[in-house]
Amino acid sequence: MTVERPRPLNEAGQRVQHVAVAALIGAVAGAALASHRGGRRAVVGAIAGALGLSASEAVARAVQRPGEIPPLWQRVATSAALVAPLGWAAGRLLRTGPVAVGTATGALGGLLGVRPQKVVLGPVFGAAVGRALAARGPVSPAVVACATMAAYRVASAVVFSDAQVSLLADRVRAEDLPFVVPREARSRYVGTGYFHELADVLGGRYEPDATDAGIVAAVDELASVDFDPAAIDPLVREFYEHTTRFTLDIVPEWRLWVRPGYLLYRSLVARPLGQANVPMNQRETHRGIRSRIDTIASSDTGAVLVRGWIRSFADTDEPIYVGVYTTYRHEGRGYVSVGFPLPQASFTATLLPRARPDGGLILTSKSQLDQPGHYLAYIDAATRDMTVLAIRGFAERLDVYTEGRELRAEHAFSVFGLPFLILHYRMHRKVPAGS
Repeated sequence: MTVERPRPLNEAGQRVQHVAVAALIGAVAGAALASHRGGRRAVVGAIAGALGLSASEAVARAVQRPGEIPPLWQRVATSAALVAPLGWAAGRLLRTGPVAVGTATGALGGLLGVRPQKVVLGPVFGAAVGRALAARGPVSPAVVACATMAAYRVASAVVFSDAQVSLLADRVRAEDLPFVVPREARSRYVGTGYFHELADVLGGRYEPDATDAGIVAAVDELASVDFDPAAIDPLVREFYEHTTRFTLDIVPEWRLWVRPGYLLYRSLVARPLGQANVPMNQRETHRGIRSRIDTIASSDTGAVLVRGWIRSFADTDEPIYVGVYTTYRHEGRGYVSVGFPLPQASFTATLLPRARPDGGLILTSKSQLDQPGHYLAYIDAATRDMTVLAIRGFAERLDVYTEGRELRAEHAFSVFGLPFLILHYRMHRKVPAGS
């Protein structure tokens, strides 16, 4: 028996669906906001809420350009409507007062904003709003929650114009965002067999542990007016273009403040996912690190379509990370984009190349250009459209250089401007078999 996939909605159908969802959210919010005045007023409030938010959604979708996210005013209205029933429940079930409801709502807004300053500001701002509303007389907890979220979102947009996490694009084609690698995992586990499964999907020729392969085809692809590949040390170039000629030793240097959270993340997320499972200390790296590149080539031309760099623990082949390495050019510049497959999603690091004075090569996500950065993309299985978040609070820098004719690298990571991890690499040329 053949099971047909549901056909994706066209643009008009999607717009109707968004308006219908907005009507439902508005109805629940309207009922919560008016419920303290009795059942009839709650019904009227539900009708008014449904009409108001659905009309606002229809206007927002009408002015929204392809690939853009809905206007800020509609996002503020929707988030305010979503917390109204939560405020109602807190007042009805927990007998929570206006100040407590405002504080909790502000804290929720701050947490969703991710940035530390927003997390701190949220509950303080919410408490102030709750106190101000309470000073005017009896007030419904639903009204406090709704007003707090709306006011906080507006104030946050003004104060924190450089959002650390933001919705970049909604339902766009992969070719519209060349800095995002559209390679997702089609199961809950990524693991070292990812590229074998991807080859089946693409219909390409799979080569595991490819011989004499690099994470890039040629460093020259990265040339620009600011970067001359000819200045790169030949040994650094060889590492990028023939990565499999080298072994890697890793020494992780974690900041103390991040270790407890990372241990929890590693146990609950990284290991079950088979992705982003970085060693905690040097003792773990003594198990040995296996580095290999899997490729997928065109069945027709033989050209390599996908380069996958897999690092795993040598004793168990437990994945450390699985990355899809790509290069592309945009407006006369070359970039390296590394995609880390996740279930129905992809986390991409797009890096700008820079030359070191000593012949080394820097890849960094920090730049005033619009391409470098980190992006989390959800990929629709039916349409292949992407919804993309820009993770501006995350940054990394990879320095590859020579020291006494030996290859070294430092891979530094930070979040919200706070350094939390440096991976120190030593690369050694492999000893030929039989030597």
